[in-house]
Amino acid sequence: MRHEDLGIGIGLRTTHFATILAKWPKLDWFEILSENFMHTGGRPLQVLDRIAERYPIVMHGVSMNIGSVDPLDRAYLKELKSLRDRCKARFVSDHLCWTGVAGTNLHDLLPLPYTEEALRHVKRRVQQVQDCLEAPLVLENPSTYLEFTHSTMHEADFLARLCAETGCQLLLDVNNVFVTCENHGLDAREYLSKIPWASVRQFHLAGHTKKETHILDTHDHPVCAEVWQLYGEAHRLSGGRSTLLEWDANIPSFEEVRAEAHKAKAWRKKIVGTKAATA
Repeated sequence: MRHEDLGIGIGLRTTHFATILAKWPKLDWFEILSENFMHTGGRPLQVLDRIAERYPIVMHGVSMNIGSVDPLDRAYLKELKSLRDRCKARFVSDHLCWTGVAGTNLHDLLPLPYTEEALRHVKRRVQQVQDCLEAPLVLENPSTYLEFTHSTMHEADFLARLCAETGCQLLLDVNNVFVTCENHGLDAREYLSKIPWASVRQFHLAGHTKKETHILDTHDHPVCAEVWQLYGEAHRLSGGRSTLLEWDANIPSFEEVRAEAHKAKAWRKKIVGTKAATA
């Protein structure tokens, strides 16, 4: 399977609405946070309608709760599908995690154990979501700060099997690969070697915050040099995928965010040049 490469995009955030509507800046595409445009009306949807007329849209959510034991929220999935159809989103993504239990949303992306039992559970739920959406679900690898002692497989192996056995696709967050591997003493390039590249639909890039014992996935800094290096390797291995720059806290001007995103173009050219030189 060859996935469409939309180019370089950024997250659509309210702080940039005025700039976008006034200038219609040059940008390949936008990613929206699905929940920001659900259970709402008025200006947010009106702005989205106008932007979707000019730019490709991708939807990214944080509330599907795919790993929980709670029943899937069918009303949420119905509205998600309706929003996708309204803005003609190219695809819908969420996270390989759980976000709540017993009807309580914990507003966090919590890790799963990587076991055969967990894989069977998530597979069933992914298949139900895909039946509802009538399209493949795209799932993002999480950033994690702890591991389950009873896990029996590597996170990337879990993702590879999930994609192979359900037909779902992968949003590879390169920053999350770096954060997770640094936090657990793993080799990030070994992680990439296990990725099912034919299933990768999109890349995420973001900044993080280093603390004394862990790295936190905060999305409030420029992308660090190590993550750019890892992105270059992912681009080489994949042949190129739609790439999104996330910046969700302490958000600078639109121009600054776009300039950070466009650094990915330089890395793409660098990898192409390297390949040509060694061919």
